[in-house]
Amino acid sequence: MAKMHVSTTINGEPTEFLCDATDTLLDALRGPLGLTGSKEGCATGDCGACSVTVDGRLTCSCLMLAAEAEGREIGTIEGLSQGGKLHPLQQKFLEMAALQCGICTPGFLVASKALLDRNLEPTETEVRYWLAGNLCRCTGYDKIVHAVLETAAEMRGASR
Repeated sequence: MAKMHVSTTINGEPTEFLCDATDTLLDALRGPLGLTGSKEGCATGDCGACSVTVDGRLTCSCLMLAAEAEGREIGTIEGLSQGGKLHPLQQKFLEMAALQCGICTPGFLVASKALLDRNLEPTETEVRYWLAGNLCRCTGYDKIVHAVLETAAEMRGASR
């Protein structure tokens, strides 16, 4: 089977790669692209560990074919920090110990950023609803939810 050539943008950088027709975006990210932050937790779109954004929309990369990335803007966990400086969400997750083993953390961070990109004033219920597609088997969700809410408050303050 011939490889397919894909031209896309990942974390703001024009990127090209080759893939098989059956490769998922997660396969391409973790394989030839070497972006291993997104994790495969279930391969069925149920756990959120592989979450990325595609044209700004939260997407399970295990359910999207790599070839579908052609011409799209992909955002991964590796794109959250800028110039070696952690994104405010990453910093708050560390400060509030809103992580444990780390398998689910990239997906939670990508999903949280997608939420705050749309709504800098979410309620606790909205945060919980938005993050419902992400599963953590190590800890509860309270620290994660509170880290997102505190980050939103800080970002609102900085944007005024």
